[in-house]
Amino acid sequence: MAFFNLNRNTERTISLSNEYDVLNFLNGLNDDDYVSADFALRNSDIYSIIFLLSMDLANCEFKADKGKYQALLNKPTQTANPHGFWESMFAQLLLDGNAYAYRWRNQNGTDNYWEYLRPSQVEPMLLEDGSSMVYNISFDELEIGFMQNVPQNDMIHFRLMSRNGGKTGVSPLSALINEAQIQEQSNSLTKNALNRAILSPGVLSVEHGGLLSQKEKAARSRNFMRQVNNSNGGPIVLDDLETYTPLEMKADVAKLLAQVDWTTTQIAKVYGVPDSYLNGQGDQQSSLTMIQGFYSNALNRYAQTIASELNFKLNANIKVNIRPAVDPNGDTFATVLAGMDKDGILTNSQVVSMLEDMNFFPEKVPEPLDKEVTPPVEGGENDD
Repeated sequence: MAFFNLNRNTERTISLSNEYDVLNFLNGLNDDDYVSADFALRNSDIYSIIFLLSMDLANCEFKADKGKYQALLNKPTQTANPHGFWESMFAQLLLDGNAYAYRWRNQNGTDNYWEYLRPSQVEPMLLEDGSSMVYNISFDELEIGFMQNVPQNDMIHFRLMSRNGGKTGVSPLSALINEAQIQEQSNSLTKNALNRAILSPGVLSVEHGGLLSQKEKAARSRNFMRQVNNSNGGPIVLDDLETYTPLEMKADVAKLLAQVDWTTTQIAKVYGVPDSYLNGQGDQQSSLTMIQGFYSNALNRYAQTIASELNFKLNANIKVNIRPAVDPNGDTFATVLAGMDKDGILTNSQVVSMLEDMNFFPEKVPEPLDKEVTPPVEGGENDD
């Protein structure tokens, strides 16, 4: 089943966005089986992992072999700073599985700047003959309005895992439907338990209390609480007919407070990040270096996906360096270079040059002190 639109060039197109609506209809899925980005960002674990990955991806260094493309990567838009633009693009990619930007170009085809587009503004289409993709775009600017059948070369389209040959991506949130619902119910249950514990601080028992009416019992409760509030922290005085027993939080309620560990692990697993980065228990047998290595591998997967789209659309040799994100101070890299110097793989001058290239040293480095030269020992009569 396909949805066809007739464009101005009388070319028939297939809507790729409606494909998933058809699949959901056939599978009997409804709105409750969909995790929206707004709902997901209200989850502290999902927000943390999106913030962490998007910021680190924006801190990565993308290098192009052509100056004009490097300038574009360094300043892609006119309405936001470069870091904010890329962080927004990468956050949208992690939430929706797709991220879009329109390439505003001059008559010569040179990029002037890019404009970030929300997924709700873009409808990806496939020409019926399968030769190319086009996009229908609804711009926020009233002067531009609706733009139909935009060629794929005019769009930057980042995608995550795809199930239609790489044309569109799949949102990681689709794998967190059950976890999001379980965590929401767990949080709601925990709040209800805590609220009830606060509203009912204890039990006031009265001998022969069965002879009291409901109004008299409520009146005794209010008098007791009035005495508690007016005692200024002093002891409570009861007669022989009354006994007060404070309520304790049951162990079952305390367990609810730690119930989020399981869902935290699941969320980290979906995004390929060690759960220790989300304050989970993590692998107790893994060292800090191993955990950083796992995270670097996860970050590199996303970075290579982004670099692939940039190379495809810009036709440029763009390489990505994740070291500024995972090793911002350069301490780990300096340690590796020191080990190579010790093993004789690199010379001392090569190590110093590489560290200078990455700005590891401060601007003003003191000159080394001249070592005292030991005079040679004169030989005796025996030349040996």
